[in-house]
Amino acid sequence: MTAEPKPRPAEPHAVHRAHAVQDRDKTAGIVSRGIAAFLDLLIVWMILGACYAGLSLLKFALTVSEFHFLHVDILFTTTGFVVTSVLYLAACWGVSGRTPGSVVMGLRVVDSTGGRVRPLVAVLRAVLCTVFAIGLVWVVVDRRRRSVADILLRTRVVYSR
Repeated sequence: MTAEPKPRPAEPHAVHRAHAVQDRDKTAGIVSRGIAAFLDLLIVWMILGACYAGLSLLKFALTVSEFHFLHVDILFTTTGFVVTSVLYLAACWGVSGRTPGSVVMGLRVVDSTGGRVRPLVAVLRAVLCTVFAIGLVWVVVDRRRRSVADILLRTRVVYSR
């Protein structure tokens, strides 16, 4: 009587790799994307506040005797917000696909193949997300969890380790 060889137990690492979720496997939903967007909004506001403080300090250094704080109007504020937001988002998405808000929430912006977005796509996505921020709400309606920017530019926001 010959004994059948005992099956070898699977290596723990091989089992882990077989069931691991890849970056491009799971698209992020509205809650995680919304929290990440809110955190990024706070960062943009902090950048704008730092710029205002820096300009005020520069003005103070140049005109000590006649100093008064800069007058801020709606055009200055809106233009500064849009420019800062677009530069911030485009730079983050173009370099790593992640903003600080998306790092906190474990998200990444990828192209349709799961790779890094091209710089032009990052800039266009930043403009769309800044000017048409309500487009994020489309994530709730779309069965593949895509925002308007994702649909137009063929990008995805995925959970990332």
